Amino acid sequence: MTWKRRVGGGLVVFIGFMLSPLSWWNDLFVNVPIAVGFGWLASLVYKPAFNPAVVVGYWLTNVIGLVLMQKGAAAAISGQTPLYSRKSLVKDLVISLLYTAVILLLIRWQVLKPVTDYFHQGSL
Repeated sequence: MTWKRRVGGGLVVFIGFMLSPLSWWNDLFVNVPIAVGFGWLASLVYKPAFNPAVVVGYWLTNVIGLVLMQKGAAAAISGQTPLYSRKSLVKDLVISLLYTAVILLLIRWQVLKPVTDYFHQGSL
């Protein structure tokens, strides 16, 4: 049973790492596409929701990634899942804020925009 717990915890850590801001090199291929997809879905319902939805989607991927890493490591090492502390949450939110600033700059420079804007400008 120990190896199953370690493999399961390790898998959760890996998924968390891929979503976390700690894998900055993978951000462009995982978090940003998820966040932009979230923004596209929101903009299909209400176009002005694109920017805030991208930010919310990006925050969610980062925070969920950090939480998964912590929970997976605890499960793999100790076999128990400790409570997620307030200090951990604050740290995770600060890291996400820094990365969110980069996303906001990409939106401001119109590198990222609602999916319908790509079609109207002939970019796709």
